[in-house]
Amino acid sequence: MNSYYEQILKEIYHDVQRLKDNGIVAQYIPELASIDPSKFGVHLCTSENENYGVGDHEEKFSIQSIGKVLSLALAFQQKGEDLWDRVGVEPSGNPFNSLWQLEYEHGKPRNPLINSGAIVICDILCSLHKHPHSEFLDFVRKVAGNHSIEYNQTVANSEKKLGFRNAALINMMKASGNIHNEIDEVLNLYYQMCSIEMSCKELASTFLLFANHGKLISSGEQIITSSMAKRINAIMQTCGFYDEAGDFSFKVGLPGKSGIGGGIVAVHPGKYAVAVWSPRLNKKGNSVRGMELLERLTTKTGLSIF
Repeated sequence: MNSYYEQILKEIYHDVQRLKDNGIVAQYIPELASIDPSKFGVHLCTSENENYGVGDHEEKFSIQSIGKVLSLALAFQQKGEDLWDRVGVEPSGNPFNSLWQLEYEHGKPRNPLINSGAIVICDILCSLHKHPHSEFLDFVRKVAGNHSIEYNQTVANSEKKLGFRNAALINMMKASGNIHNEIDEVLNLYYQMCSIEMSCKELASTFLLFANHGKLISSGEQIITSSMAKRINAIMQTCGFYDEAGDFSFKVGLPGKSGIGGGIVAVHPGKYAVAVWSPRLNKKGNSVRGMELLERLTTKTGLSIF
């Protein structure tokens, strides 16, 4: 099976690379708009910690909203079921930065993977930790097994400078009583979280946590409970792609999360984690090549959760 993964990845990578890529690199964050749109990499890491990669799979990129899964894991680890008092678990069915839905639901975000939900998670982390920036980064490094992972301050500053809609979201939630810390403190953590840089290889290795029932492959340490890992996978399945989550479930059939940096990570519990990077996005903000490659992966292997 392992050599089969390698063969399949190479085959579908080159097939997808030959297709016309009609997407557009994210334009509203200047640091992301300047990325070479032809970059394309994929890396798969098995539950036995065997690695297979093709293309630009070892080049770092801004993981953006993929980081929301990791902040959720840390907050869930420390708050347990109380977390859901402040953020829901339902698919949004709307754009990731929807204001009207948040207002309609009185400041409680629909789920932790849309912008408003991730901002609430950051507020919780600010309450839990004296130095949330460093403690969140330490958590990510531990899960990744890699102490070289860093924030990209230039990207964070670029997002903050133009983050007017996120400012509107957090002010609306503050007015509803669902933000407990200073707005600038919470937003700073949010933009730092989104600016984390990883390669496909690092990202796939990190998300093995969710394929391995909350345990680190390297040491067997239980970072989150098996139940927590199951629930986070469920949230990724239903909410990881905003208003394209149903399409991803239909075509790919794995829990996953996308980011506007062009990355997508997906998890097959008990088997593998796979990360794809291609910066050109479709109209829903998901990588065109990434979506196509993952659909072909689960179709050719017959390995989805369904």
